[in-house]
Amino acid sequence: MERTNVSPITKDEIKAQVANALRVLYRKTVDTATPQQIYGALAYAVKEYLSEHWIASHDRFDEPEDVKIVYYLSMEFLMGRFLGNTLINLGLKAPIAEVMEELGINYNLIEEQELDPGLGNGGLGRLAACFLDSMATIGYPAYGCGIRYHYGLFEQRIENGAQVEYPDNWMKNGDPWSIRRDEYAVEVKFGGRVNTIKDDEGQYHFVLEDYQSIRAIPYDYPVVGYNSGIVNTLRLWDAEAIERFDLKSFNEGNYQRAREEQNLAEMLSRVLYPADDNMAGKELRLKQQYFFISATLQRVTQRFINKHEDWSTFPNYVQFQLNDTHPALAVAELMRIFVDTYYLDWDEAWEITRKACAYTNHTILSEALEKWPVELFSRLLPRIYTIVEEINRRFCANLITWYGNDPDKIRKMAIVADGQVRMAHLAIVGSHSVNGVAAIHTNILKDQELADFFHIYPEKFNNKTNGITQRRWLAHCNPRLSELITNNIGDSWLLDLDELAKLKPLADDSAFRKEFMKIKRDNKVDLSNYINDRYGIMIDPDSVFDVQVKRLHEYKRQLLNIFHVIDLYNTLKLNPNMNFPPRTFIFSAKAHANYYRAKLIIRLITAVAGVVNNDPSIEGRIKVLFLENYRVTLAEKLVPAADVSEQISTAGKEASGTGNMKFMLNGAVTIGTMDGANVEIFEEVGDDNIFIFGMSAPEVLALKQSGSYAPWDISNMDYNIRLVLTTLINGTLSSDHELFRELYDAMLNGYGGAPADEYFVLQDFKSYKEAHEKLGEAYQDQDRWAKMAIMNTACSGKFSSDRTIRQYAEEIWNVKAITIEKK
Repeated sequence: MERTNVSPITKDEIKAQVANALRVLYRKTVDTATPQQIYGALAYAVKEYLSEHWIASHDRFDEPEDVKIVYYLSMEFLMGRFLGNTLINLGLKAPIAEVMEELGINYNLIEEQELDPGLGNGGLGRLAACFLDSMATIGYPAYGCGIRYHYGLFEQRIENGAQVEYPDNWMKNGDPWSIRRDEYAVEVKFGGRVNTIKDDEGQYHFVLEDYQSIRAIPYDYPVVGYNSGIVNTLRLWDAEAIERFDLKSFNEGNYQRAREEQNLAEMLSRVLYPADDNMAGKELRLKQQYFFISATLQRVTQRFINKHEDWSTFPNYVQFQLNDTHPALAVAELMRIFVDTYYLDWDEAWEITRKACAYTNHTILSEALEKWPVELFSRLLPRIYTIVEEINRRFCANLITWYGNDPDKIRKMAIVADGQVRMAHLAIVGSHSVNGVAAIHTNILKDQELADFFHIYPEKFNNKTNGITQRRWLAHCNPRLSELITNNIGDSWLLDLDELAKLKPLADDSAFRKEFMKIKRDNKVDLSNYINDRYGIMIDPDSVFDVQVKRLHEYKRQLLNIFHVIDLYNTLKLNPNMNFPPRTFIFSAKAHANYYRAKLIIRLITAVAGVVNNDPSIEGRIKVLFLENYRVTLAEKLVPAADVSEQISTAGKEASGTGNMKFMLNGAVTIGTMDGANVEIFEEVGDDNIFIFGMSAPEVLALKQSGSYAPWDISNMDYNIRLVLTTLINGTLSSDHELFRELYDAMLNGYGGAPADEYFVLQDFKSYKEAHEKLGEAYQDQDRWAKMAIMNTACSGKFSSDRTIRQYAEEIWNVKAITIEKK
């Protein structure tokens, strides 16, 4: 069956639909509407246009032969703006832009009216968004399932050099892409007590009594496949009180109680990742996780039983993918529904649950593997807790059978132990598949972090290296390079990124190299203009744009990067005639509101920028920028313009990373450690087209286990490092000599119970500096650099999320692609 897009539409029809939407929504014409209103009308018109295939896609899900559907469960979906990517996948970007031009409207201005949906924070949410795009493009029936947060993590502003958090009110101008689905609302229960009742046949069943309940309302967002005719759904649950307003209490003068339940409900979907450094925050996070899991699983099981009678066939039609440990409650909730609602016996319910669930691990950091206090868990989710305890009892009985009565082994592997419920253990035991997200990450899971589980469940463990969608991260964000590629090798790369390998011979074509580098410079000029308009800072587009943008965490080592900047500045001050290409170091990252040291690193970066950027003696040869409020839209400006991609995490700490793939695809050269997907990037591009430095993961582990690491020895033996560290406390960066004392102590003495230089910044510094020197030499040979940049783009085929999703579909989900008949 032929791949097809939605039915053709003429420019006159587009104009008519936009004009009609303006009349209906705003009582305005094109001439009188604001840019925000034109955006709203255009979004409304596009959604109306694609609704035909949205309906057809879901009708296809329900055809007599039925299909298997993937439910991708995630606390985050960092979608980015809907409009531009939707238009590309519909094939309407050029016609819409032409229509806007004919109407005297700047299309780019209209696209800029859309605020980034505050539905995610970092790589976890962006990966989920790429996966949804790939599933719709290939034709795999799927829902993304999460929470419709009213506010994102936060809007970051830099004030007096420090991060300040403001509410991220992304829906303040409305939410034009969603459809409210009251007909699918469900009740979610918290608290209460578990009781048993005896039915008419003498069978005992568990019931929850005296509970508090919330109404979960789904909002559906379209996920349009590229030229596939398939429109899948992102289903986000919003919370409402069962009784929205207690009129009786209000009339009695008890105004606070009148809104009590409504306020409680609204808190559940109010904010992404509420602070959990206190019990109230922990409780809200756990409630959020159970809320969207229970709502999703209730709806999925209702849909199944409306069409089928045999529960044993459930895994033939349903696959839940747990995106990290946040959705691990799905294992226990599915058991609750099977046992308590549909009266399946335990063993049958467990077999079905295990076959229907699969778990993706996204982290090697033990502190990120969620654990909940038993006291909180049992109080908030009493029935779920009894189910988890029964799962744990049976699992521990098996451990005793396998290992004998070994308390240490059982304590280490149990789902419930030491007063905690371990969500990663629940996900592993309750799933048929456990996958890592890069080859090195999966090996570390099998050999170190989850070795005990790998020993008993080797068949469950597998690797699925992450990927990105080329539709957003090349076609949408870098139209100049997309056009050059298409003009030279055709446009099949949009569906098969391996086609970019055809660019490899063109790396030796001087004319192609010249055009490739002209595009890179044009993108750098665009970014320079944006930064000048936004921050009032001029940067040189002929300097090396060295970019590190990602979540701020110590293991990602933004500190190593800024230490190198300080060292380069110190060296330049001592040797004004030193030969190196001018550098523009660009940082952007959010630090969690309660992560003090991460916020202090941001303060350090901005302090260094304040000194370096205002020193006339270095003649602008180094610039340092911290761009506030990192988000998808900002990444779309940075990725096409970057020369250098900083991927410098401590080896063995980064699961995969996907920023490295985005920069590579757009012709940036990586400087990085052999960590995460960097290892596979190195394998694809070869040693000549990447700058690798630092210890390997085994070397990091060996040094850590030896207990012999002595940062003071490095400081004592290396004048340059010592000068960098001294700069933190000698008043160079701040009149407050103690401002960065914690960072100084963290490097040399340890701080807050952590060992000195926990992430081996000083150990890897010399190697990092040498790699940067080699990078500078390579950049000065522009012919060589152009070849390196082209080879990075040409070798990025492996890192498409289309490839990743096909592997999930074939090796974990056993799901088939569908097609829609061309009309």
